[in-house]
Amino acid sequence: MSITKERKLELVKEYGNGASDTGSVEVQCAIFSERIRNLTGHMNGSKKDFQARRGLIHLVTQRRKLLQYLQRNDQNKYQDLIKRLGIRK
Repeated sequence: MSITKERKLELVKEYGNGASDTGSVEVQCAIFSERIRNLTGHMNGSKKDFQARRGLIHLVTQRRKLLQYLQRNDQNKYQDLIKRLGIRK
């Protein structure tokens, strides 16, 4: 379950440093979080969709790696981001 182009632009504006800042860790984590929420909703209805489950695990792993990188390099940005995203860490 991917996100729409409009929603992605909203996330870039909200979490990014500029209008075209799609590569920063904050924006990437926000986009991953949105995709994870969409896939989690899909998984609640489709228990046996193992390909979607595999994709969900992959997204969670990618987001976790980015968050670990951010935590190592800038603890304040990390704390702010997990509060804004609602991630329990």
